Parts: sequence; structure tokens; C-alpha cells
Amino acid sequence: MAVVRYRRIIIDKFSLTFIFHQRFSSFTSNSTAHPTAAPAAINPARLRRVCTVLYQQQNSPDPRLHSKLRACNFNLSHEFFLRVCNTFPLSWRPVYRFFQFTETDPNFTHTAVSFNKMIDVAGNSRNIGLLWVLIQEAGRRRLVTDKTFVIALRTLAAARELKKCVEFFHLMDGYGFGYSLVTLNKVVEKLCSCKLVDEAKFLVFKLKEWIKPDGVTYKWLIKGFCEVGDLIEASKLWNFMVDEGFEPDMEAVEEMMNALFKTNKPDEALKLFQAVRSNRMNDLIPSTYSLVNKWLCNKGKVRQAYVVFDEMHKRGLETDNSAHSSLIYGLLARGRRREGYRIMERIENPDLGVYHALIKGLLRLRRANEATQVFREMIERGCEPIMHTYVMLLQGHLGKRGRRGFDPLVNFDTIFVGGLVKNGQSLEATKYVERMMKRGVEVPRFDYNKFLHYYSNEEGVVMFREVGNRLREAGLVDLADIFQRYGEKMATRDRRRNRATVSSVI
Repeated sequence: MAVVRYRRIIIDKFSLTFIFHQRFSSFTSNSTAHPTAAPAAINPARLRRVCTVLYQQQNSPDPRLHSKLRACNFNLSHEFFLRVCNTFPLSWRPVYRFFQFTETDPNFTHTAVSFNKMIDVAGNSRNIGLLWVLIQEAGRRRLVTDKTFVIALRTLAAARELKKCVEFFHLMDGYGFGYSLVTLNKVVEKLCSCKLVDEAKFLVFKLKEWIKPDGVTYKWLIKGFCEVGDLIEASKLWNFMVDEGFEPDMEAVEEMMNALFKTNKPDEALKLFQAVRSNRMNDLIPSTYSLVNKWLCNKGKVRQAYVVFDEMHKRGLETDNSAHSSLIYGLLARGRRREGYRIMERIENPDLGVYHALIKGLLRLRRANEATQVFREMIERGCEPIMHTYVMLLQGHLGKRGRRGFDPLVNFDTIFVGGLVKNGQSLEATKYVERMMKRGVEVPRFDYNKFLHYYSNEEGVVMFREVGNRLREAGLVDLADIFQRYGEKMATRDRRRNRATVSSVI
């Protein structure tokens, strides 16, 4: 059983209990825009020639390489230097040799942008020695920016150079770039987004004497640990944050709730939601309600979902389509079809997610014909279906194992095997046929994704038209409409790209 104590999270391997502070801090980031001049035109032939020389002569002595580069007769500019770096994004030697060549030109001066690009190339090639040299050089030239911190520390953390991560901040302080909490938060955010959460936590706690973390720092750490599924560590950080007097941000709250739902701890997630409702109702935002609404509907708790949904309306919050779609599917899953349609009628601009929820719910109620009518209506209202829409409808009409019959145009086993053979998948076709022959023991599941994929060509356009006509003759109008629509709009790559604007004629 979970133990509730004031203001703290008691966490062990078996239980999670959350009691939260009242106020929640907001995060604001200040970004400085640097004006950039219009880049000069680059001669592609000269650029190609320079890159060829750098690649072929990268191990040559400096005099030979420099003479070859001067013979290329190119106009050295910052844009040209960046284009060279982009040509070798994972190879440090050509870029560094070109950097050494640019140092011999008295009319060319490197900027923070060019240094950051070079540091990025060195980091991508995992040349930690060169990376450290370039960092020190950038510090001496006073060309270090927040982006330099992010690029360098991302590489050092990925290489598990944790001592150098801490030393980097001390080194920059020695060059006049003082300890900055804003910079640290940007670094922590980037590390957490790259799944380097343990490294980010190590950096924060090692620098705690010089840079005191704030609520934003803890927010990124908590979000990072939630995303990697380590709720125990996330809860420990929550305790640190509360003990130091900081208040959790709503983004961190939502991440914690989402992680609890995903790890099958819905009761703990709802306790967290109730704590926020009772203490800081004004901090709740639509995305928080949508998250809770979605998971309540997935668990079949439609009555509680209605309470959450009505509370959003009473507070005047805008209910997005994700909240509507979750509630529609939850109602249909419980057999409350009329209520689901009633909510659908109140939506002014339903999107694809709303239609998918309605179609999925109707198919669950074995109302495939009604789901096909919704499919027609969504097309009439300008909402274009995607591959998942067709797969859902075909499974609803034909079942998960497909339709079998004597007519080869209606027997989807035959169509599927023929598509495998035509696409050179003979071995897979043979395995599928062998499983079909053992129906008494093992009935294979029909793969509609592969079926549609293998016929995504001009042959498929003709096939879908013919199958649609045969199905219509057999009285299967709904299936005919699905197949013919797929052939018209989705059967080839060009048709899929232009399905929203171009009406193709077969």
C-alpha cells in the first residue's frame, strides 16, 4: 500500500504516492535573435572541387594541401565554409584541415556560427581531443554562445565524459563566461531530449555549488526520467524540488501523469490529478484534462470522463478534438451510440482523430455498414482518410482473417498471395500458403497493411477498380466503395501525395 505524507513522494519498488505543493511555476525562455546577412552565391563547381581536394589531400602536408586549395580559385566566405562543413558532417579531418587553411587568410575571420559548426562536426565524429581543443580556442576568441554549450555537452555526455562536462563550465568561467542558470537549463533540456537523463542529473548536482538549480531545471529532469520510464528517479527529483521550495510546472505534472498511466498505475495518476484540482484548479489547462479524459475512456470509466469533460466546459476551457474523440470512443465502447453521435454533432470542425474514434467504436459494435457511411461523410466534408482508415474498415467488413470464397476476385487469400509473388516475395507467399493449408490447427491472420502495400502501383489501380465492380455486382456496395476510393486516391505514391487536391481519373 502507498503511504501518504505531507509534501513528499514516498517511493519504493512497489508503490508511488504523490502529494504536491500548491503553486506551479511557469517556464519562460529568452532567445536572442542574431541578424544574418544574405549569403553570397556559391559556385557549385568550385565547392565540389574544393571538397574533392580536401578529401583526396586530407593526409597531405600543409604546403601541398594549401597550394591545391589556392589553385581552386574560390571565394572564401562564411557561407562557403559552412557548406564545406555540411559536405563532411561526420568526418573531422577535411573540415579541420580546411579550418587551418582559412587561418592563413588575413581577410577571413571566424564567427561563433562557424566555430559551432566545426565543433559539431568534431563531436559527430567522436573526436573528443579535437573537440576540446576547439572549445578552448573558441573560449580564447570569445566566440562561445549558449549553442556552443549545448553542442559540446551533448557530445561529451554521449561519450560518457562526465568529468569533462563539469570541467567545461569551469573552463568557460575562466574565459569570462560566468556560470549561468539559463545556459544550464538549455543544456539540461537538450540532454533530456536526447535520452541522456542520467548525465544531465550528474551535471546538475555536480554544479550545484556554483549554479543552484531552479524549478525549470527540475522540470526538464523529471520529464526526462518520465520519458525513459524511470518513475522512481523522477519521484526522487520531485522530492528534491519540493524540499528546496520550488513548485512543479504543469508540463512536469502531465509527464508524470502520463508515465503513471502507461505503467498501469492509473490510481496514482488520478490522485495526482485530484491533488491539482483541489489545490490549484486555475493551473489546470486543456491538455491536462484531455490526458485524463483519454485514459479514463480507455479504462471504460465513461462516467468519470463525463465529469472531467463537463468541468472543462464550466471553466470556459476550449475542448480540443482529442478530448472529443476519446469520449466518443469511450461511449461507443460501452454501447452508448446515441450519446456518441450527440457529441459528434456538437463538434464544428471534426478532424481525422474524431472520425477514427467514431469508426473504431462502430466497428467494435459490429456496425461495419454504419462505419462505412461515416467514411463517406468524412470524405464529403473534406477530411481525407489515411492508410489506417482503410485497414480499420477492411478488418471490420472482412474480419481479421479476410474473406474466402470460390471467386478469385473476392477471395483475398488469392489476391494477397498473388501480390506477394508479383513483388518477388515468393518465400513469404509459400509460408502463407502453408499456414492456410493447416486451417484446422492454425488459421493465419490476414495482413491488410501488406495487402494494400503490395498493390500500391498502377496494377493495383486496375485491380481495385475491378474488385470494386465485382463486389458491387455481388451486392457488397460498402466494400466496393472502400476499394474504389483507395484505388483512386491511395494506390500509388503520387496519388497519396495529391489525394487532398487532385482528383485522379483511372
